Amino acid sequence: MNLTISGHHLEVTPALREYVLTKLDRVTRHFDQVVDINVLLKVEKIREKERRQMAEITVHVKGRDIFVEQSDEDMYAAIDQLVDKLDRQVCRHKDKVQDHHHASAKRLSASV
Repeated sequence: MNLTISGHHLEVTPALREYVLTKLDRVTRHFDQVVDINVLLKVEKIREKERRQMAEITVHVKGRDIFVEQSDEDMYAAIDQLVDKLDRQVCRHKDKVQDHHHASAKRLSASV
């Protein structure tokens, strides 16, 4: 699994990097077929008084890219909410992949 954590108008500190890694463990625990993860942490200035912390993540799994973004006043809160959204989407993708397989024709004809 390739992991890239970058910042836009923000320096990614070791504490912030470690926080993202610990949060992403939950996602990789639910679905281990993750190929690539790109995390972008950025600060957008809407006005001088109002600053918005944004976190974006793109997860590449076999056959699909999952993109999630979240913004909040606090970067850590934005990361928490982002990982919650990502976890729901990854679990939904995992369910679709597992439910895709149907009973074989051999089993269907044997029960008839």
